[in-house]
Amino acid sequence: MTLEITPQDALIVVDMQNDFMPHGALAVAEGDYIVPLVNQLLACFPTRVLTRDWHPADHLSFAANPTYTDKSWPPHCVQDTPGAAFHPDLQQERADKIISKGTDPSREAYSGFQHTDLAEWLRGRNVRRVFVTGLATDFCVKATALDAKQAGFETYLVQDAARGVNNPPGSVEAEIQIMRNSGIHVIHSSDLDCS
Repeated sequence: MTLEITPQDALIVVDMQNDFMPHGALAVAEGDYIVPLVNQLLACFPTRVLTRDWHPADHLSFAANPTYTDKSWPPHCVQDTPGAAFHPDLQQERADKIISKGTDPSREAYSGFQHTDLAEWLRGRNVRRVFVTGLATDFCVKATALDAKQAGFETYLVQDAARGVNNPPGSVEAEIQIMRNSGIHVIHSSDLDCS
């Protein structure tokens, strides 16, 4: 299968931020490995969106002793801190829009569509298909992809351009199956014609 990228396609790069990289506050294993591939994809698409966690310091998900399983997390991606910055090698200058999520201290937001204008903005650019990449497959990538599908976009997960937490082991594949069952296409970057 080869998919030709058209003017009605958009790439959504989810949360490629320092705190999600190895040695970050909420590290995703091999999160930095996908930066070169994400940069290649950023060069291919006519519409490019970066999402980022952009939390206030008192965000409700932050816990001194987080359990992770109940959606309590260590403080991460606090607004205007180095941990909230995009990975230094990410070609963020290619982005047409940056979506900040999780900005309300009293509400969680895993998806780039949640409490943002992303769907309307994409429709305003006549986008029909979205291709989702980034971190983490089993959390914010999944939530963003499911919301894109729910908003009426034909949605693709570029699996090799995403990494997951995978805790417990097998959870990434389980979440990918949920995406498949929801009608999201799971592809490899080699399925895209970037010529």
